[in-house]
Amino acid sequence: MDPLRRFRSEVESAAKEAFRSMGADVSFEIETPSTGIADLAVPCFPLAKVLRKAPVAIAEEAVSKLPPMATISKAWAERGYLNFNMDTAALAASTVRTVLEEGPRYGQGEERPEKVLLEHTSVNPTGPIHVGRARNPIIGDTLARCMRACGYDVTTEYLVNDVGKQVVLLAWGLENIDPSEVDMVDRDKADHRLVPFYRKANQMMEEDSEVAEQVADMLVRFEAGDEEVIEKVRKTASIMLDGIVQSLNAINVNIDRFTWESDFIKDGSARKVVDELSKCAVCREDKGAKYLDLEGCGIHGRGTKFFFTRADGTTLYTTRDIAYHLDKFCRSDRTINILGEDQKLGQAQLANALRFLGEERAPECIFYSFVSLPQGRMSTRKGVVVYLDDLIEEAEERAMEEVRKRRDDLSEERMEEIARNIGRGAVRYNIVRVQPEKQLTFKWEEALNFEGNSAPFVQYAHARACSILRKAGDYDRSADPSVLTNEYEAKLIKELAKLPSVIEEAGERARIHLLPAYCHDVASAFNQFYTYVPVLKGEELRDARLALVEATRIVLANALQILGLSAPEEM
Repeated sequence: MDPLRRFRSEVESAAKEAFRSMGADVSFEIETPSTGIADLAVPCFPLAKVLRKAPVAIAEEAVSKLPPMATISKAWAERGYLNFNMDTAALAASTVRTVLEEGPRYGQGEERPEKVLLEHTSVNPTGPIHVGRARNPIIGDTLARCMRACGYDVTTEYLVNDVGKQVVLLAWGLENIDPSEVDMVDRDKADHRLVPFYRKANQMMEEDSEVAEQVADMLVRFEAGDEEVIEKVRKTASIMLDGIVQSLNAINVNIDRFTWESDFIKDGSARKVVDELSKCAVCREDKGAKYLDLEGCGIHGRGTKFFFTRADGTTLYTTRDIAYHLDKFCRSDRTINILGEDQKLGQAQLANALRFLGEERAPECIFYSFVSLPQGRMSTRKGVVVYLDDLIEEAEERAMEEVRKRRDDLSEERMEEIARNIGRGAVRYNIVRVQPEKQLTFKWEEALNFEGNSAPFVQYAHARACSILRKAGDYDRSADPSVLTNEYEAKLIKELAKLPSVIEEAGERARIHLLPAYCHDVASAFNQFYTYVPVLKGEELRDARLALVEATRIVLANALQILGLSAPEEM
């Protein structure tokens, strides 16, 4: 249930009646002004053409024709907007009761029939996830959580690239290189242990033509469907994938299904794509390699040549990606891809190739800019590459320093648990709070700021609410919330009422950065509330105020869960 629905419905009905009386039977938007000038507003600018009047004049006339409203305390015209303030007591009663009744379900929408397949992460299984790509799994997992909260049936998926030259080279290295010949690693984790083998194999391939020939032969045999080679390479990729999944689990990213790229070779679907694309009128050849000529398809420069086979006839990643998307379309109503900004051309080419195959659908793409780190701000024993594991480890270490300063009364084990929750939460929150398409420089002073727009700030507000409720003990949950009308209570209640609409916009429009901003607003309003309002004093309002504290705890817990963060009861 959405506590704002009743108020929005009354505003919509009243505004419609006013506009009809002016001769305009049209649809319109109801906004929630970010400036705080009004609780709800109807912009009159779209009506200017219909009524042949200036928006300011339309708003001023419409406000005089509004019928009486039970849940609206004030309506006025300003700068072309019809503005409305909700009745504070009515909103308090509606919001607090709804949150307490709904509990963990508060903010979630009704079930929808659409099946959504959301692919994210899908990094090559040739090394650990590095910081630059850390945005992908966090964006993907958070969007999946938001869409599930909106009622969608969402399956998250990882395409395992076990076909390309890199993973074949790694498989060759593991089989042919003695462990004593590779560098030692200081992190006992599968994906880290395999990296030296890949580096050594790559060096050998560049220096020894015989090694290069052996790797090339493995690749050709793989493409031909050689079961022995496919199994060998898949086993190598599985070992690497175990380490990658361990990193994802550390930041609470869960993937429902892994699809193996080699399956599209084994089942013949990649070869079928080649056969069909070869029949296209725009198919061309360059020294035996086949490509689609995409000139005139909105693509320019070298990107107009979309190759789908090599000169020897073997398929490319692009070919298998087409087969994968055809498979996706059979299993879902919507397909969404989370991709780095460097994939924009590739996705445009993919959409055109699918169109030439007669597909009307194309995947929805969310592109992100890569994460960077300020020079010298992060300690790493790896030298050139900073891995996600390094980021998580340092986050926990820095969080532990803060916990020791603030809570030396706790056991070492408890401090470690709190530091783990804070550190890992800080990584997720700080990455998702910035719009995906915007540049992101990960800064520790922002991620672990207990007073700013950060995970610790929000988590601490939840822990504070839990602490207040523990101190209070039992209270009457049926107390009337309509008595909560002072400015700090009203401000907090308005924030709590927004959760359903914030989740809806975050999930429907893939604007997941709105959720951290919302969490920060709720935590800030709650801090002001318990600073200036004597919650545990004054028998007359005590129970109603405790109900508001519990409602706040529920909202913060629900929002943190969608963000993939823990909601600690103690910090």
